[in-house]
Amino acid sequence: MPDWLATLLISLLKAVLVVLGLLTTFAYMTLIERRLLGRMQLRPGPNRVGPMGLLQPAADAIKSIFKEDLTVTLADKLVYTLAPIVAIGMALTAFGGLPAGPAGSLFGENPWVYNLDTGILALLALTSMGVYGIFLGGWASGSKYPILGGLRSSAQMISYELGMGLSLLGLLMIVGTTSFHGIVGWQAQNGPMILFQSLGFVLFLISSFAETNRTPFDLPEAEQEIVAGYLTEYSAIKWALFQMAEYVNMITASAVMSTLFFGGWKGPQFLNALIPGISDWPLIWLIVKIAFFLFLFIWVRATLPRLRYDQLMRFGWKLVLPLALANTMLTAAFLAFRGSGGLWFLGVLSLAGVLALLVLSDRVRTLWNQPSIRPEGDIVRAGGD
Repeated sequence: MPDWLATLLISLLKAVLVVLGLLTTFAYMTLIERRLLGRMQLRPGPNRVGPMGLLQPAADAIKSIFKEDLTVTLADKLVYTLAPIVAIGMALTAFGGLPAGPAGSLFGENPWVYNLDTGILALLALTSMGVYGIFLGGWASGSKYPILGGLRSSAQMISYELGMGLSLLGLLMIVGTTSFHGIVGWQAQNGPMILFQSLGFVLFLISSFAETNRTPFDLPEAEQEIVAGYLTEYSAIKWALFQMAEYVNMITASAVMSTLFFGGWKGPQFLNALIPGISDWPLIWLIVKIAFFLFLFIWVRATLPRLRYDQLMRFGWKLVLPLALANTMLTAAFLAFRGSGGLWFLGVLSLAGVLALLVLSDRVRTLWNQPSIRPEGDIVRAGGD
């Protein structure tokens, strides 16, 4: 068999395994989220289908597949059908470039589905394509509520993608490569990047919530305002594909944060004194870190209320973006005058930036919630019309 054909078949096999793993994780993430939300809200959650409700995802899948797929009269049929496929396709493709272990491990010489030198830049480009599925779905539905949801999603993703990209520039300047494998290797030698870029991590985390349309940034599908946003006219399997894309994007965002800021598939080095080689176990540590961030997504959903749309945009443009720019300039200035030595001092400055973000966020929240009085005497919320 020619080498190129063998490489292609191995890549296809890895792609199939990744897709099956992501879809299985998505199915049980819905159950875990509903159970955790139930526990946090002092109710049981789904527990009827199968032992402890473990067959609930299978029941939901059967219902979605066999449910009647409604045809919308005013919809653009082709775009209406392609939109959820674009959304889930981009979500699944983005995950394939993340390394799950060292080269030469049980994943072969290439512990990823595809390996691009651009690394994180390619992943950001792929994930940003997902907005086309949401916007086209809203536009093609032929209804006012879906188009409002699509417009909201476009504006939201454009706003927070700027902050997300800038929050990573400091990391890339320190490491000197966009390759995921190179970033993981650098952290294995110098420590997790969270120690040196804590502000960049917090800004990336906030932007990830906005990019995945999760609470408190779930404005594109705000039920109390625009029914279900871009999902209003979707049902059955098409609706399930959009939900699938949202959860796969959550998993991808969790894997990216684990890889960029917490050492990726490598575990804590001090554990090697207890069990030799435990920090280099492939896949295990990455799964643990992804699970932590997925729990964080659920915890935030159960805790925080949805922002108003003006609050959402103001937070992105007036807080996240300026702080991301400041973090980039601070890191560049430090590297220019101090070089790569003394990164601990940069970590202290970055931590001070996190504290500044908390103080500014509290100040902004106070201004948002403080009523203001117009000259006419009408009491309105700050920032309202």
